[in-house]
Amino acid sequence: MSQFKEMALRKLVHISPRYLPFADAASETLPLGRLLRLSLFQVSVGMALVLLVGTLNRVMIVELSVPASLVGIMISLPLLFAPFRALIGFKSDNHRSALGWRRIPYIWKGTLLMFGGFAVMPFALLVLSGYALSADAPKWIGHSSAALAFLMVGAGAHMVQTVGLALATDLAPKEDQPKVVGLMYVMLLLGMMVSALVFGWLLTDYTPGRLIRVIQGAAVVTAALNLIAMWKQESRDRARAKQPPAETDFATAFGSFLKGEHAMRRLFAIGLGTMGFGMADVLLEPYGGQVLNLTVSETTLLTAVFAIGGLIGFAVASKVLMRGIDPLLMAGYGAVLGIPAFAAVILAAPGQSPLLFVLGTALIGFGAGLFGHGTLTATMRLAPDDQAGLALGAWGAVQATAAGLAVALGGVMRDLIMASSVADMFGLATAYIAVYAFEILLLILALGALVPMLARRAGQGASAVRPHPPAA
Repeated sequence: MSQFKEMALRKLVHISPRYLPFADAASETLPLGRLLRLSLFQVSVGMALVLLVGTLNRVMIVELSVPASLVGIMISLPLLFAPFRALIGFKSDNHRSALGWRRIPYIWKGTLLMFGGFAVMPFALLVLSGYALSADAPKWIGHSSAALAFLMVGAGAHMVQTVGLALATDLAPKEDQPKVVGLMYVMLLLGMMVSALVFGWLLTDYTPGRLIRVIQGAAVVTAALNLIAMWKQESRDRARAKQPPAETDFATAFGSFLKGEHAMRRLFAIGLGTMGFGMADVLLEPYGGQVLNLTVSETTLLTAVFAIGGLIGFAVASKVLMRGIDPLLMAGYGAVLGIPAFAAVILAAPGQSPLLFVLGTALIGFGAGLFGHGTLTATMRLAPDDQAGLALGAWGAVQATAAGLAVALGGVMRDLIMASSVADMFGLATAYIAVYAFEILLLILALGALVPMLARRAGQGASAVRPHPPAA
């Protein structure tokens, strides 16, 4: 087994970075094997995202007949914890423990929250739908239990991801930190892609009992992956444990971060772009099921298509950013590509074209990958010294909050439009088309927020390498 592991690692090391994005993030202090093992926490977070945003929202809306607005609110409940990501990152930057650990305690707490939420979630969903609720039982039992399960999983995922990324930047040399963080997000997309394929296969013949087994299996896999990821990653530094607590409080540290270059405008653009790409998350699979008559297995595979598009986007962004392009310009390219992507999804309804729908979904993932990588890289490069956790937490807080708002708003808009007088304008697709059109508007507003920053940076001599048009 050891010989096989060494041979596999040697093969990975010799793969050209052209075919393995961010492979050059490995270093002598953080070899590729250890880096890939650490990235397993992103696989567990990706699996949670697929279940919450992909598979479960389709099952709840179509198979369990839960109103889309209630589903949107449930899926967006982690929004309540998202603003605390910056605080969690700051706390992990300055945590003191008897063993000298800073990051590991927070990753472990997040893992326990995810495990507990997944353990009770399938039963909570069946009660919420009325499947396992007696006629005289109050409905609040199903609502509260499902809300608690979603909140636990979301809070745990936020904590694990924020602190795990901060641990990755701690272990990597400073010049390699953006590439390491990029690798972490490639692993997140791979986790989403593989999980979507596995869940789609397991739920091909949907039954409530199978749903229970799948979600509780995800709980066990989450705990196992995060334990492997944490194992012997952070050294036990007793000297750090004896150091006095940091004198800087969170408000002062966050104020210092906001004084960075275009920090407020950058966070605003991140929020608009994330909402522009995120409102469709809760509606793509129901759209495929209700409008294009796709099965549960087929619509679950859409999440894998989205993840593949995002993975390609991250790979392209990595290659181009290595040439010195401004990361905010890369984010702008992602927002631009999102506009025709949503237009393709809209046009799939009148033409009853699943192929156009799939192509549009892949292009949405590609644009989201460019946008996410660009804003993440810009945040890391402009972060104050010794504030990696805070910087990643602020980026994650804005992104997660915007994504949660987008999911809730998308579900509510869909239900309100379906109940309005214009619901029959384009048949069942009317409400979905309205939401996708609103997402195009949000992406245009995100571009409006990015352009002034790019103009100022260009005027200050910022290095932004713009691609030349092909020769005639």
